[in-house]
Amino acid sequence: MSAERTAPARPPAGRPHGGPMGSMGMPGEKSSNFRASGARFLRELRPERVRMIVIVVLGVASVVLAVVGPKLLGNATNVLFEGIVGKVVGQIPGVTTQEQAEAALRADGQDQWADMLSGMDVVPGAGVDFDRLGQILLVVVLVYVGSFLFGWAQGRMTAGVVQRSVLRLRADVEAKLHRVPLSYLDKQARGELLSRVTNDIDNVAQTLQQTLSQVITSVLTVVGVLAMMFWISPLLAFVALVTVPLSMLVAALIAKRSKPRFIDQWAHTGSLNAHIEEMFTGHTLVTVFGRQAQAQQVFDERNEQLYDASYRAQFISGTIQPSLGFLSNLNYVIVAVVGGLRVASGTMSLGDVQAFIQYSRQFTQPITQIASMANLLQSGVASVERVFELLDAPEQEPDPQPAERLALPVRGRVAFEHVAFSYAPDEPLIEDLSLTAHPGETIAIVGPTGAGKTTLVNLLMRFYEVDGGRITLDGVDVRRLTRDDLRSRMGMVLQDTWLIGGTIEENIAYGVDGATHEQVVAAAEATYVDRFVRTLPDGYATVIDDEGSGVSAGEKQLLTIARAFLADPTILILDEATSSVDTRTELLVQKAMNALRVGRTSFVIAHRLSTIRDASSILVMEHGSIVEQGTHDELLAADGAYARLYQSQFAAAATEDV
Repeated sequence: MSAERTAPARPPAGRPHGGPMGSMGMPGEKSSNFRASGARFLRELRPERVRMIVIVVLGVASVVLAVVGPKLLGNATNVLFEGIVGKVVGQIPGVTTQEQAEAALRADGQDQWADMLSGMDVVPGAGVDFDRLGQILLVVVLVYVGSFLFGWAQGRMTAGVVQRSVLRLRADVEAKLHRVPLSYLDKQARGELLSRVTNDIDNVAQTLQQTLSQVITSVLTVVGVLAMMFWISPLLAFVALVTVPLSMLVAALIAKRSKPRFIDQWAHTGSLNAHIEEMFTGHTLVTVFGRQAQAQQVFDERNEQLYDASYRAQFISGTIQPSLGFLSNLNYVIVAVVGGLRVASGTMSLGDVQAFIQYSRQFTQPITQIASMANLLQSGVASVERVFELLDAPEQEPDPQPAERLALPVRGRVAFEHVAFSYAPDEPLIEDLSLTAHPGETIAIVGPTGAGKTTLVNLLMRFYEVDGGRITLDGVDVRRLTRDDLRSRMGMVLQDTWLIGGTIEENIAYGVDGATHEQVVAAAEATYVDRFVRTLPDGYATVIDDEGSGVSAGEKQLLTIARAFLADPTILILDEATSSVDTRTELLVQKAMNALRVGRTSFVIAHRLSTIRDASSILVMEHGSIVEQGTHDELLAADGAYARLYQSQFAAAATEDV
């Protein structure tokens, strides 16, 4: 729609648009409920619950095998160490059994060696049992290979779960954007909205991918390792657990401090994206008016804010791992010292101490990983919360069930009956407006900027809903029709051209499914598009982007007119459709528009009054009300508002000619 629509005032530059939802993403303005948002997203994973169960089972299998490995390696160490000790004690004269070796050592005053020997299974003089050692090592290899395979399968299945979940989330957001009213989109900075749809969803996907299987594996590892630690030595297990509460406290304190920083980070990301999108869209005007320095200054300020928020978030959360690493090393020292003393006393074997040290590492490592993932989780939940805010946005009123159907053929009689509307409750725009457009008539709507001209067609197409009165099409209240049914009867050409990335033929055929090449060419010929398309190297197969690069502004407007022509609508809406066309081309387009309007009800919003002289009826609007209505000649004769508008344009044109 053209910019003339009266809408709520925009907030100052540099901030997302105002309105009830306009403050979304601004730091510090809304407290975030991370627990509720995280739980809500977990509910979004329900369609994957069977696969999640399989992922957990695979994780259990992988962890069990990984946990068994250190114990088996401890047994291998025992075989090796006991063989070496057995070889040594076998050199003591008269010693053939372990009991005799212990007695001989005690008799020689070496009680500590005797105590250590009592905790072993030694055959004096036998040496290392390499057959048994080889068997144990083979089992260890098989165990670790099995753990790897189960972990690989878990990772692959996790990737599928994550991507399907994000696929559904993107689909939900896309569907939501089609259900929100135009009023909601009008209040959002486009860059901020795009940031939620792209950056935030990508961040959610990255967070899930990096944390989902890792969290499951880490939790299972903690449980499995803890069980093995208590099995080997309850005393050492309690010693190792001393640092756990301290680790959790440190992680919780750091996570609490990093949480608001991540909210700031993604809020500033959205704000920066909004500015970049705005500046690139209006790059030409920014250059023409010499505002590059100001645009760069705003960019630098928002970029600096994003840098500061990101630095603080990453730095604070980044201290989790080194802090817990220090506590892990402290735990390792304690276990090593106590374990060494127990080996010396003969209450534990060297292999069990070795296994326990490995377990203590395995125990603290997943805790450290879970804590270090706090920054990812905080960032991911902050993003998913922003996505949920979009998904929770108010939606347009649903279509009636059952909806009425228009009698065929649709004639195109449009009636506004005592219509009232306002963008803001305390600022009424249209009050008690009534008009009737009969089939085949051309209704021109003129008036100063902000008079409500575009609002009128917005209401007709149900982009906004009337506050009072009703609008009918062939006697049927448009609110009793589905929006698709209503809008399928209408064609629109806007002041601001909109094209899709694709060929010229695809752009013309955009509004008609299955349009043939011949139909596209016929529409192009009728609207004088064919003549410039045939001068292009690839003709109708010429590829243009959504900005229409490669064609002029007037040619882009002609393409949108050809698109409306091909759609063959019952009701035609032209919103300053010839504003971007040169004078000579305008005459050609006017002829095409005259042919297009035959047999159709047309609403023409115009500032250039010379283009609407042949309209069936001209409405002059001021402040949301129709102040004059009649034909061109009748309104000139009345010497009222229309005459003043017409004369002002004529005088301006005459002045320019002079």
